[in-house]
Parts: sequence; structure tokens; C-alpha cells
Amino acid sequence: MMRALGYPRLISMENFHTPNFMLVSEVLFWLVKRYEPQTDIPPDVETEQDRVFFIKAVAQFMATKAHIKLNTKKLYQADGYAVKELLKITSVLYDAMNTKGVEHMDLSEEDSSKFKFDLGSKIADLKAARQLASEITSKGASMYDLLGKEVELREARTESIARPLEINEAEKVMKIAINCVMEQVQKTNDMLSNVALDEASLEAKIEKRKLELERSQKRLQTLQSVRPAFMDEYEKIEEQLQKQYSSYLEKFRNLTYLEQLLDDHRRTEQEMFEEAANMLRLMQNRLKEEEQLLLKGATNDDSDVEIQDDDGSDSEMQDRQTRKQHTAMGTLLQGRAGVRIVGTMQGGDTEEDEDSGDSEIDLDEDEEDDDMEDKSIEISPRKFVLRARKPEPLEESDNDF
Repeated sequence: MMRALGYPRLISMENFHTPNFMLVSEVLFWLVKRYEPQTDIPPDVETEQDRVFFIKAVAQFMATKAHIKLNTKKLYQADGYAVKELLKITSVLYDAMNTKGVEHMDLSEEDSSKFKFDLGSKIADLKAARQLASEITSKGASMYDLLGKEVELREARTESIARPLEINEAEKVMKIAINCVMEQVQKTNDMLSNVALDEASLEAKIEKRKLELERSQKRLQTLQSVRPAFMDEYEKIEEQLQKQYSSYLEKFRNLTYLEQLLDDHRRTEQEMFEEAANMLRLMQNRLKEEEQLLLKGATNDDSDVEIQDDDGSDSEMQDRQTRKQHTAMGTLLQGRAGVRIVGTMQGGDTEEDEDSGDSEIDLDEDEEDDDMEDKSIEISPRKFVLRARKPEPLEESDNDF
């Protein structure tokens, strides 16, 4: 775009890899002159103030003339960001040139020469014309008001001109004016003298403050150089405090860990107890069902024996009933977990028992020993074992019944 606009030297992005304010200022000045040849912007950019003034002037000119808003900070950086700001001006000029070229192709040379004029040079004249028009309007309004009062003022003016001038009155008025001026001068002198006194008092106060500042600085230096007497003890106590704090942190961490382990252990124990309680409850229900079944079986056996042995003797019926009860009690004792009962069921000797014979008792005892087998129940939710102990066999004797 710069080459098309007629810039005399070549420009590339390599020129702006590092801040290059001289090149940016040169391009800006050339673009401003290209847009408005009669503009008056100082090209001096040697000092920092001159550079700031130059950037501000260019930004203000482009904002007022071309309505282009430029970022002054990016322009002052004079790097790749400044190129984006320069493109705003360059693109406007390049588009205008292309538009103008198309119009030249469409219109003839005579028509283009008729309507060719420099609009940029007329902008300043237009602004001045607007200002003058506003001033003319305001002056005309004020003049109209004054002309309205001319009738009254004319009479007062004629009276003043016709009245003869008295020297005594003029002298009196002049003296009054001179006195007023003298009073004002005296007041001004008094104020100047007061200013001098105030200046002297302020200088005295400043000197006094400076002396106090010097004394304070010296005292501060002495206090900084002197080591306090309790500083060694303070450092020792601080080291001890640091050690105590580290030990406290370690103990607190260990205590927290142990509390967590204790909570976990209690939780596992509670779960074990609940599981064991559930298993015991199931065992109790099972044992109750077995007892009920055994009792029902015992009653059924008794009824069968009564039906079959109606013709038997009373002694045999009593012996069988006694043996059935013994069998039921042995089975109940065998089913109870963790309970062991040892004893004999001995009754009084009667003539009927002796007559019945030892053979029948021995056979019944053999049957009872065959029926009572080892029954053990193992429960292992958490290493808990419940076993039903086997009742010890009763000693065979003729004197059992």
C-alpha cells in the first residue's frame, strides 16, 4: 500500500521487529502530509516530550480531519502493534486512490478536470467560516438590544454634552479615584509583606523539621546497631517453640491415625457381633423347630405303641414310655450348643422292672446310643465356632431303672 501511495523507500515487517520510532514518525508525517499537505505538525522527535507531542498531534489531526481513532500507546511502542495503527490511515488513502482511479476510467479527462479540487485544503476554511458565522449572529443580537435602548441613551448623552464642565467637581472626583487607587496599593503592599513574613515562618518550620528528621534518623541508626539484651533468650525460646510445634504436629497426626484405626476396629467388631447375633438367632429358630418336630414325633410314637401293644402288660408300657422320654431328652441335650448336662435317670426298683428282664433294657439302651450321633454346628463369620457337645454315654448298669 505504501508503494502504491508513492512512499519513497521500501518497508517490511522486519523493520518493526524491534522498536523503531524514527521510522514510525517518518511514516506518520508522510501520511499526514499526503492527507493534508497544508497541515502544520512539527516533525521534531529528538526528545521524549517532542515525541509525545508529535504522537498526540497526529492522533488529534486524524481524529478531527479523517475521523480515524488511533491508539497513541501502540504508536509510541513503534513495533508490530504500531503497524496496525498505521494501516488504518494507509487503508483509507489506498481505498480513496482506488476509488479515484475507477472514476478516472469512467469519466473523461475534461469532466474530471472540472470537478477536481482539494477538499482537505478547504476543511480549515470551513471551520473558520462556521466560527465567524456564530460570532456574527451573537454580535447582531447584542447590537439589536443596544439599538433598542438608544432612545433613552440619546437623551442622557445630550444632557451630559450640554452641561458645562466644572473644574472643582472634576478635581474632587479625581481625588476620590486617586484615594481608592492608593488604598488598593496599600492593601497590596500589606499582602506582600505578609507573604514575606509567612515565607520566613515556613522556612523556619522547614528547618526545624529537618533537624528533627536528622535526630530521628540518627536515633534509628543507633537503635539498629545496638542488639537488645533479651534477643538471645528470644531466639532460644523461638527455637524451642519450633521444636515443640513440630512434636505437637507429629503427636496430633499419630493421635488422629490411632483414632481412625480405633473407629475401624470398633466398626468391624460391631459388624461381627451383629453377624454372630443373626447366626445365633437363626440357630435358635432352627433348634426350636427341631424340638417341635421331635416332640411331635415322640407323641406320634407313643400313640402307635399304645395301638400295637394294647394287649401288653402295664409294666412294659411304662418301660417304653420311660425310654421314649429318655431318648427325647438326650436329643434335646445334644442339640443345645455349648451346654453339657451329665446325669443318670434312676428310679426306684420295683418288682415289675425286675420281672421285665435285663435283656430288654440293654436293647433299648443300644437303640438310644445308635440314635444319638455326633451333631456339631460350626459358625464362622469372624472365627466364632459354636459346637454342640456330645453327651457322654451313660454307664450300662442293671440298676439304671
